[in-house]
Amino acid sequence: MKNIFRFLSRHIGAVIAILLLLVVQAYCELALPGYTSDLLNVGLQQGGIEDAVLKTVRQDSLATLELFMPQSDVEVIEQAYEEPDEQGIRALSGDADTDELAEILLMPECMVYQMSENPEISLEQIEQNEQLLAQMEETIAGMGDVPDTYLNQIATSYVTQEYEAQGVDMDALRSGYLWSVGGKMLFVSLIMLAASALVGLLAAVTSAKVGQNLREGIYGKVMSFTNAEMERFSTASLITRSTNDIQQIQMVVVMLLRMVAYAPILAIGGILKVMDTGSEMSWIIVLAVVVLSASVGILMGIAYPKFKKMQSLVDRLNLVSRELLTGIMPIRAFSREKHEEQRFDKANRDLYETQLFTNRAMAFMMPIMMFVMNAISVLIVWVGAKYVDLGTVQVGDLTAFITYAMVIVMSFLIISFVAIMLPRAGVAADRIVEVLDMEVTLKDADEVEDEKVANAAGKITFSDVSFKYPGADECAVEHISFTAEPGRTTAIIGSTGCGKSTVLNLIPRFYDVTEGAVLLDDVDIRKISQKRLRELLGYVPQKGMLFSGTVETNLKYAGEDITDEDMKEAAAIAQAEEFISSKPKGYDTVIAQSGTNVSGGQRQRLAIARAIAKHPKVFLFDDSFSALDYKTDLALRNALAEKTKDATVIIVAQRIATILHADQIVVLDDGKIAGIGTHSELLRTCKTYQEIASSQLSEAELSESMEGGAV
Repeated sequence: MKNIFRFLSRHIGAVIAILLLLVVQAYCELALPGYTSDLLNVGLQQGGIEDAVLKTVRQDSLATLELFMPQSDVEVIEQAYEEPDEQGIRALSGDADTDELAEILLMPECMVYQMSENPEISLEQIEQNEQLLAQMEETIAGMGDVPDTYLNQIATSYVTQEYEAQGVDMDALRSGYLWSVGGKMLFVSLIMLAASALVGLLAAVTSAKVGQNLREGIYGKVMSFTNAEMERFSTASLITRSTNDIQQIQMVVVMLLRMVAYAPILAIGGILKVMDTGSEMSWIIVLAVVVLSASVGILMGIAYPKFKKMQSLVDRLNLVSRELLTGIMPIRAFSREKHEEQRFDKANRDLYETQLFTNRAMAFMMPIMMFVMNAISVLIVWVGAKYVDLGTVQVGDLTAFITYAMVIVMSFLIISFVAIMLPRAGVAADRIVEVLDMEVTLKDADEVEDEKVANAAGKITFSDVSFKYPGADECAVEHISFTAEPGRTTAIIGSTGCGKSTVLNLIPRFYDVTEGAVLLDDVDIRKISQKRLRELLGYVPQKGMLFSGTVETNLKYAGEDITDEDMKEAAAIAQAEEFISSKPKGYDTVIAQSGTNVSGGQRQRLAIARAIAKHPKVFLFDDSFSALDYKTDLALRNALAEKTKDATVIIVAQRIATILHADQIVVLDDGKIAGIGTHSELLRTCKTYQEIASSQLSEAELSESMEGGAV
C-alpha cells in the first residue's frame, strides 16, 4: 500500500480536494436519515409541531402554564411574548430564545395537558387550593425521570390542542412542515449528487494521470537501462508491468479515492449520529463490526498468498504467448504445435486455477456481508421495539438508527470489497517500484567533457580493455588494444562466441569496460555524455530492427534534421532504392512491427540506410551484411567506401569476403586478440585467421591473396 500512496503523492492537491468533497458528501448523506426521522416524528406523529414552544398562545392559557413555573421562569415567559391582541392572543417575540423557552414550557405543558385529560381536577381548583398546587409541583419534579421523548410528545399534544383552540389550520401546518423538510432533503440530495459527481471525475482524472506517470516512468527508466539491467527483467515481464500491473493500480486508485477514503468518513459520522439517536443499542454496531472484521481477516488470510502469486503467473502466460506468436514459423517447421499448445495450456491453467481459488474465497464475502446486514436490521427492530414501547425511542429515531447502522456496515463492506483488490494491486505496485528504483549501473559522469568532442574526428581507441558480464566469473574479452582511424575501415572477425559483438557494444556504452578504457579522440567515453556519444555513432545491429511506420519514418529515425535528400542518398548507398521504388507507395510504404513485411536482406539494407542518413563520425556494423548476397554486398561496400571516406568504420563480420579490403582486421580468439593487420598480412602471420580463411576461400583465392600481399 505504501507504494500506491507514493504514486498518489504527486497528486496531493487533487487528493485533498477529493477528501473535502467526500466530507461534504458524507455530511449530506448522514443528514438525510435525520430529516427522515423528523418527517416521521414531527411531521406525521406531532402534526408538524417541533417542540414545546408556542408560536402564539391565548392569554388565559399562558396564565395557566405560569401556575406551574417558578417566578424567574414566569418573568422570562412574559418578556418572550408580546402584548395580547384584540382576541387575547400573544405572539412569540422575534428575539426570544426558543431553546430556553422549550425547556421552561415542557413540564408545565405536560401537566396542563394531563389535567385536561383528568376532569376530576379543574384549573380553578388548583388556583384556589395551594395544597393542590404544591402537589402538582411535586408531580412536576417527579416527572424528571420520564424519558424526554415521551414528555415532548405530551407537550406537543398540548401545543396542538392550543392551536386548535385558536382556530389554526393543523392540516396546513403539517403540510407546510412536510414540504419544508422535503425541500431540505431535495437540496441536500442535490449537493450530495454534485459532490459525488465531482469526486468521480477527479478520481478518474487522478487515476489516469497516475497511470500515465507510471508508464512514462517505466518507459524512461527502461530507456536508461543497459543490457545488464535488461537481463534482469524479461521482455514479457516488462510488458506486463507496463500494462496489466498499472491497470491494477489505476483501478485501485479510483476505488481508494472514491470508496476507501469515503468509508471511514462515513463510518465515523454514522457512529456519531448513532450516539445521538440511540446509544442504548450501540452494542449492536460493535457486534457487527467485530463479525465483519473477523470475516474479512480470515478470507484475506486465505486469499492473499494466491494474489501475490497471480502476477508472476500473468508474466509466465505473457512470456509463453509472446514466444508462440513470434516463433510461429519454427514451431510449424518442427511440427511442435501440439507441444506448444500444451505449454500454453499449462501456463493458462495455472493462472486459471489461481484466479478460481481467489474468486471462490472472495465469493463468500458478499453473502456474509448481506447476512450480517440483514441480521443487524432484525436485531435493531427487535431491540428497538422495546424502547419504543417504553417511550425512550421514537419510531423516527429507530428508523434513523437502522439507516445509520446500515451506513456503518456498508462502510466496512466497501473496505472489505476493495480489500479484495488491494493485495494484487500491492504486488503490482511493488513490481513497478522494482523497475523504477532499479539502480542503473551505467551513468553519465558528474562532470562530462562533451566540449572536447564538439568537433570530433571519430578516432576510436581500445586501451588494454577487459570486460566481464555482470555475474560472470570470467572476462568475455581481455586486454583488447587497437585504434580505428577516421577514413579507414577496421574489421573484427573471429569464431562464434569469441567476443566480436561484445567489443563493438563497448563503443556506444551498452556496457562499460571492466578494465582499461575506450577512447574517442583520446577522450574516455565514460567522460562523454551518453547522448553526445551516441550522436556521433551510426549503429547497425546484428538483427536489422525496424519500427512500425513507413520506410521514410524508419530512414529518418535519427532525427528531424534528416532531409529527403539525405534519406534518398542513404537508400541508394545501402542498395535499397531499387526495391523501395518498386513499391507502389515508394517511401510511404508501410512497415509492419519489427519489419516483418519485408525480407531479411531488405530489412538489413534499410537498417544500414538509417545509419548512413545520420551522417555519423563513426559507423558500427555488427555483422550487418550477413543477409545480403555477394553482389549486393560488394555494391553496398563500394558505395559505402565513398560515403565514409572521412569517417571511422568498424565492421564485425563472419564472412571474409565482406572485410577482404579492410584497412585493418582485428582477429579475436576466445576473447583475446590473435592478430591485427591486413588480409594478406594475417594470412601469413595469424594461424586463427588462416583457419577462418581456409574454411571460406578456395585455394586459388588464398593463393591470390598471398601473392597480392607479397607484391
